[in-house]
Amino acid sequence: MKTSIQIYKKVYTIDLSKPLDISIPLVASDKNPNAWYIGQPKIEPVEDDGWVAKVSEGSSVNFNNIYFNPHAHGTHTECYGHISEEFFSVNKALKQFFFLAEVITVAPESLGKEDKVISKKQIEKALKDKTPQALVIRTIPNTLEKRFKHYSHSNWPYLLEDAALYLRDIGVEHLLIDLPSVDREKDDGDLLAHRAFWNYPDKPRKNATITEFIYVKNDIKDGTYFLNLQMASFVNDASPSKPVLYEVLSN
Repeated sequence: MKTSIQIYKKVYTIDLSKPLDISIPLVASDKNPNAWYIGQPKIEPVEDDGWVAKVSEGSSVNFNNIYFNPHAHGTHTECYGHISEEFFSVNKALKQFFFLAEVITVAPESLGKEDKVISKKQIEKALKDKTPQALVIRTIPNTLEKRFKHYSHSNWPYLLEDAALYLRDIGVEHLLIDLPSVDREKDDGDLLAHRAFWNYPDKPRKNATITEFIYVKNDIKDGTYFLNLQMASFVNDASPSKPVLYEVLSN
C-alpha cells in the first residue's frame, strides 16, 4: 500500500506494506541478546495457590509476568533521563514518531590495542553532507550473531565524543545503533558520547533520543528511509522499542 507523506514541505512516497523492522525481539531464553552482567529475561505464568495461568496446564488464559531490563535485553530507546540526576521519562521525550532517517554503514577503527571506535571523520564521510533528523548506524562485520550475542565483558565498539558532538551540532535528533551502548562498556561512568549527544548537563536536548541494540539486515542498503520509531509507554528513562524503516520510493 503506497502512501505519500509530507515532511518539511517535501512529499515522500513510501510503501506501508513493506516494513523493514530493525528491532530485536525479546525472548525468554539464552538466545536473547544481553549486556551489563545480568541474566536472561523471564516470561513466566502467574501462579496463585496451585493455579497456573497457562492454557496447556488447565487455565482458560495465558497470563504471564515479564521480567527484563530495557537497557540490557534488546532494542530500546532512551532519553537524557538515563544519565540525569533529575527524573525524566522517555515517554515525554518522544512525542513524534515519524522521521526521515539516513542509514549508514561504518567499520569501527582501532584505537590503541583493545578498542574499536566510530569517529567523526567516518560519520562525516558516510553522511556526505546530509543532515537527517534520525541516523541509523550499522557496524561491520554485521553478522546474525548480533541478534543473540551476550556482550558483557566484550569491550564492544563505541562512538567517540567528537562523533557525538558532530551529530548534535548538525541537528540529528534520534540516533540508532546496533550496539548495547554508544559508549565504551567500561569507562568509569564518563558516558562521553551520551553526554555530548544530549548536551548534558549544560542545556539538555530533552527531545533527543538514543536507540541501542538494533539489528539492520545486510540487504537494507545505505541511504534515506522513512523511520517509524515506536516504543512502549513506560514512564522510565528507557523503554523497549520497535524502529521500522520504509524505503523512500520518490520525493
